Amino acid sequence: MSDPSAARIREMFTRIARRYDVMNSLMTAGRHHAWRRLAAATVVVAPPGPILDLATGTADLALAVRAVRPASVVVGADFSEAMLREARAKLARRRERRVPLLAADALALPFRDRTFAAVISAFLVRNLVDLARGLAEMRRVVMPGGLVVTLDITRPRVPGWDRVFGFYFQRIVPAIGALVAGDRAAYTYLPESVERFASPPGLADAMRRAGLHDVHYRRVGLGTIAVHVGVA
Repeated sequence: MSDPSAARIREMFTRIARRYDVMNSLMTAGRHHAWRRLAAATVVVAPPGPILDLATGTADLALAVRAVRPASVVVGADFSEAMLREARAKLARRRERRVPLLAADALALPFRDRTFAAVISAFLVRNLVDLARGLAEMRRVVMPGGLVVTLDITRPRVPGWDRVFGFYFQRIVPAIGALVAGDRAAYTYLPESVERFASPPGLADAMRRAGLHDVHYRRVGLGTIAVHVGVA
C-alpha cells in the first residue's frame, strides 16, 4: 500500500481499534448492530459458497453473516492488524471457527477471480482512496450471480433533520471520540469522509460502472445509513 492517504487511514484505524466497538455503540446508540444484520440479510439469496467480509474490523458483520448463512465460511479481511487482533479475540470468545481472518488491501485483493458468493462491507467504501478500483476488485472476486453489498453512512439531506445530523456528527462525535477513544482527529475525519463521499445515487452509479447490475439501495437510520446491493 504505497498511497500515503491509505497509509494514514490504516494508521488511524490502528489507533482506535481497542475502542472501536465502544465508540460505534455510543455514536449510534447501539443501532449499528441492526444495520449490520440488515446488510447481512441481503446475502441469503447469494449463490452457495464462501462470503468475504471486506474491512471486517472487529468482525461484527462477519458474525451477522454467519448467523444468516451458517453453512458458509465467512472470510474476514482488513488492512489493520490491530483491528484483526480485536476480531480474533472476539471470535475466540464466541468460539466461532468458521471466520478465518487475514490482512488484505481492498484495492489489491489476494484472491482469485470468482472466488466468493458475495463480498460485503460495512463502513468501508467512503474510506477507499480509489473507489472505482475498490469496486472493480470486489466485482472481480465475486462469482457470476454473486452479490456486492455495501453499508455506509450518508447525509440524510432532509430539511431540518439534515442540519441536526450535521451538528451531531461534526461537533458532538469528535468530542465523544476525544473523551472515550482519546482521538479527536479520527472522529473528526469520520464526518469529513461522509461529506466528501458520493451520495447513494452516486455510489449506485459507481457500482454499475464497475460492471454490477440490478443495483439498488435502501436508506435506514432516518436516512443516515445506506445499504447498496449489486449483482455480478
